[in-house]
Amino acid sequence: MKDYTNLNTTRKEVIRNMILASFGLFVFAVGVYLTIQANIGVAPWDVLNQGLTKRTGFLYGNVMIMVSLTVILLDVLMKEPIGMGMLLDTLVVGKTVDLMNYLNLVKPRQTLWGGVLLLIAGIFLLAVGMRIYMALGLGCGPRDTFLVALCKRFPKLSIGALNVIMWATVTVIGWFLGGQVGLGTIVSVAAMGPVLNTLCKLTRFNAADVVHQNLLKTLKILITGEA
Repeated sequence: MKDYTNLNTTRKEVIRNMILASFGLFVFAVGVYLTIQANIGVAPWDVLNQGLTKRTGFLYGNVMIMVSLTVILLDVLMKEPIGMGMLLDTLVVGKTVDLMNYLNLVKPRQTLWGGVLLLIAGIFLLAVGMRIYMALGLGCGPRDTFLVALCKRFPKLSIGALNVIMWATVTVIGWFLGGQVGLGTIVSVAAMGPVLNTLCKLTRFNAADVVHQNLLKTLKILITGEA
């Protein structure tokens, strides 16, 4: 089994893993795009963003930033490192979704079953992307960092079960605040965890085993070449 406790000790390894992490985030972003084009309901975190927007009157984009900052704060409080992966997540995912929208390669589904099939394809790519970049030790996006923290604190629960719990909690809170819950939301909550868990089992990967490197150490290695 691969050792995930001593990653990114050289400049070459850091650069290689940054490229691999960017690829994983690209795959993840394509998954995000497909779930949007499925056109049968918003994602769990978007339900929360919608609900908070209705309750606070703030702009949707500002609410997204506030939610992300809150999750980052929780990550810090749970003593998870803020790594290069979080910066890559910010840059790669958003720009990839923008690119896919510009290319307009996949039209929004107009039928229920077409939407469900596209949503499932998107969820599969989300899981694949997460599996790739979570194993590289450069940190994750705010929400995935929180998921990793939960994996460490509740080792008897699988990553899939914890993902279901997290997404269901976010969805319920958002719904009570006034966010819209659609079929796609429910399918996402129910399917993402099992798909991710199955993928991790097949590849013998445990997210809790990875020791992630903080951003300052990564930058030091990139600049000086020394750990």
